Amino acid sequence: MFSHECSFLGFVLSFFFFVLTFGLFLLFFSLVSKLTSLGQLEMTWRSRIHFHPLLVRVLYKSRLRYYGKPEKKLDMPYQAYFEVADSSGMMSMVLWNSLCPEWYNSMKVGTVLLLEQYAVKTSYPYKTQPTPGDSQMKRFATIEISLNVRDPPTKISIIPEEMVKPEWGLPEVKYRFITRSELDNLPNNHSCDVIGLVTFVGRAERSRKREHGEDFWLYRWAHAIDGTSDQPFILELFATSQPDVFEHIHPMTYLVCTQMRVVRDLTENPSSTIYLTTSNESQIFITGWHKGQPYTKDTKVKNFIQWTKTQSEADQMKKTVIGGYYPFPRPPNNFLKYCKNNKVKSVLKAIGEMEKEIEDLHYREHKRIAVQGKISAIRYISSSNAAEETSGAELGQVQCLRINVIALKHAAMSKQDYQEGMSDVPEIEEMGRTHDSWQSDLWAQVKDKLMKYLHHSTIFPESIPRKFDYVHKDLLMQQYNLYAAVHQPKETRTDKNINEFKSASGLGYYEVTVLGINHDVAIDVAFLPLVCPEDPYLFQLEDNQNDMLLSHMSCISGCQQKATSNGRHSLSTPSSKYDEIVKAAMDLDGKHVVCILDVCHLGDDKVEVFLSKIYKTVEPGVLESV
Repeated sequence: MFSHECSFLGFVLSFFFFVLTFGLFLLFFSLVSKLTSLGQLEMTWRSRIHFHPLLVRVLYKSRLRYYGKPEKKLDMPYQAYFEVADSSGMMSMVLWNSLCPEWYNSMKVGTVLLLEQYAVKTSYPYKTQPTPGDSQMKRFATIEISLNVRDPPTKISIIPEEMVKPEWGLPEVKYRFITRSELDNLPNNHSCDVIGLVTFVGRAERSRKREHGEDFWLYRWAHAIDGTSDQPFILELFATSQPDVFEHIHPMTYLVCTQMRVVRDLTENPSSTIYLTTSNESQIFITGWHKGQPYTKDTKVKNFIQWTKTQSEADQMKKTVIGGYYPFPRPPNNFLKYCKNNKVKSVLKAIGEMEKEIEDLHYREHKRIAVQGKISAIRYISSSNAAEETSGAELGQVQCLRINVIALKHAAMSKQDYQEGMSDVPEIEEMGRTHDSWQSDLWAQVKDKLMKYLHHSTIFPESIPRKFDYVHKDLLMQQYNLYAAVHQPKETRTDKNINEFKSASGLGYYEVTVLGINHDVAIDVAFLPLVCPEDPYLFQLEDNQNDMLLSHMSCISGCQQKATSNGRHSLSTPSSKYDEIVKAAMDLDGKHVVCILDVCHLGDDKVEVFLSKIYKTVEPGVLESV
């Protein structure tokens, strides 16, 4: 009896669904005969008040924009731009206010829309424009379609793809996919789409949209490989109104990024690294989100999938890294160019102002700050478990660069005399047993008389890039995303601490003391050499070659980690490497320099301050890279 009732109920529901679908089908096709085209709309819009329905396909969508202001009382001040097209060409369509939360996520790239009772307005002249995949497509740029809840109340219908007829002439979504091997030949600001296997994803950080504003851009860096080059795509990914995707990017996922823009500077070293950044119309997708996307039909996407089938998952996993400090893009080699690239009113900050700069940082805000001073002391802090032992405190094991004062004063000595002057430098195998540190004569004289001494050389666990662990990927992603504004119990059930994950960077770091020009203030900052033997392209060490001091410090850490990765647990490094640091330090002793500091607020009271570049003064008003 019960089964018969269920069967009857199922029949009734099926019949009801059929009638509803058939009714919509008839209604839709009754409207088709009354449709207008985008081309006709452009020619007749000034002479009409009411417009015929439009049948269009979404080709591009922008990120959702919030334009609310305290003085304007709007319930839902949101706006989103779409580029829609029919057989006559492409036009902008604007979704306004309360229609945004209702329709934004449903209007995907590729979606076919039937629009009724819309408004037509003169196009906003300053909006960004996506680059069409079809270069022959006509763009109607003088007007835009406006969809709102009133004046008039727009009717929007999504047409299922299976109901779309070829005779309607709606264009297919086309892409501009490139391979990594093609990237080096593309000009600055070129628009393209990419697909790759993620090998690195950085933590989520924020930067201010304006110098003293309260609005922020949310972004993260990622690397992806596609098998056509040894080098990865370096991707600057800003949040694209896809939080479920943005927060779940992790190594070993297939990443698709559309409408990316090439960033390169040919006035710098031509071999300097090129990268891609998101545009206002970019969309990002990861494994689990690809099904049904129009790009799955693209030839280069299919070629990439074929390449992945030839790869060893275990071999690729060895190269994967997540989170931590990622100093990219590197500051330019010329300080004047650095000034030009920074759109702030005052480029140089006094060391005494650093305290206020740090206090004003918001959570996960990243800034680059230039300070002027003198390199006065260097200390190398080394431990095979450097990242794991810190936990916000200084390491117990210290290996310092003991640079003999006599050697500093006699830079022109012969190599033999120089080596004699360095005869009391401890063997590298004795790391952890000595606690000496190099300091200039000036620092020895003034360090006890300072008015202000800022200590910001601590390395925090969040600063360390980690080897990716697929078993604990949820914990790692949680660690390197933004924390919730309101505390929520952790969903990740694990006893594993972030310190337990293997570091992907070097074996130690440097504490560098910068003395103020007037010798009354000083600051300790950290220099973190980043080296990944499994992936030499991850941290781009070659970009540091114009910074002799930082380059040599990176080199020592790289040699040590390479030795360790080869099975040698001794931290021994050729003494000639330390000699090079000595020479670089001698060259800077007593000279005015400009230090570029990477500063990021990690939450609570943790702020990392890393030295990323040094420029020295060669004559008044002129600065060059060290």
